[in-house]
Amino acid sequence: MRTIQIKKIALLLTAGAMLTAAGCTSSDDSSAEKTSSAAESTSQDTESASEATSSGEFKVDGTKLLDANGNEFIMRGINHPHSWYADLDGTAFPAIAGTGANCIRIVCSDGGQYSKDSLETLEKLIQLSIDNDMIAVLEVHDATGSDNVSDISAAADYWVEMKDALIGNEQYVILNIANEWVGSWNADVWEEGYTTVIPKLREAGIKNTIMVDSAGWGQFGDCIAQSGKAVFDSDPEGNTMFSVHMYGTAGKNAETIEKNLTNATDQGLCVCVGEFGYTHTDGDVDEAYIMEYCEKNGIGYMGWSWKGNSGGVEYLDIANEWDGSVLSPDWGEVLVNGENGIKKTAKKCSVFG
Repeated sequence: MRTIQIKKIALLLTAGAMLTAAGCTSSDDSSAEKTSSAAESTSQDTESASEATSSGEFKVDGTKLLDANGNEFIMRGINHPHSWYADLDGTAFPAIAGTGANCIRIVCSDGGQYSKDSLETLEKLIQLSIDNDMIAVLEVHDATGSDNVSDISAAADYWVEMKDALIGNEQYVILNIANEWVGSWNADVWEEGYTTVIPKLREAGIKNTIMVDSAGWGQFGDCIAQSGKAVFDSDPEGNTMFSVHMYGTAGKNAETIEKNLTNATDQGLCVCVGEFGYTHTDGDVDEAYIMEYCEKNGIGYMGWSWKGNSGGVEYLDIANEWDGSVLSPDWGEVLVNGENGIKKTAKKCSVFG
């Protein structure tokens, strides 16, 4: 993890230089008084940003996600199926970065259904993300569609076991505990599971921003309207955000898209579109409006998925080649090069300079 340590040192040196410069702007007493007075009148938003800077971590601030420098970070990313194509990580990561993506959501496994990712593997994935100037969003895929609290507990136990990959990397890693846990449209089960495991993660010393997928295979945004505040309040760090996955149900038209996102924002909660495509087995998706609405409202989005989809959903491949040399015409070109696509709207996280 040598690169991580170098970047941390660089951040500390930069912060020190900024503090020194701030302290040396003037030796005049009246100037000092003015500086002090200005500092006292700083807004609550700026205080939150300063807190994020001092703690060196991503921090949720109302509907916004702030990076470790206190700057707003809006996700423009792509999902990568690491668990099934681990041998292609070295090709996929730089290719995804080449689209302009500022984050990468990575499919991992706790061993429940797929091959368990080791601590060493997680560290390599984080390093690959850093090397390519992308924030890593790590998720366990084994609990997908399950309504059993035991499965979300297993995912949480896995992250506690792997916490050494997370602790110290709070400025680079967002923890999406489990992909699409709760397949039914049941907000009560969803609330029970997450209000149980989030405190467990915090007790283990994990301070990374937590991301929670909606119930209903990620598409039941109403669970956030019903129980999102309770889930947020269960986090003693107050550092949890939410994700809605948008396919033919949650992303079918403008009205539905807006409703699923305002379920969170109307409560002052932070939300993103953690997955979406341009069509799916449950119907057509208004992908253009998803990107337009997210861009206008400062909401993050991450397209599903780079390559390797199978079982009849190959149309969800963003790239036709793992190296990104050819994007799929109906999906990849729209997501990457569209009017509100990644290339035109993504801004690199400020922790990468």
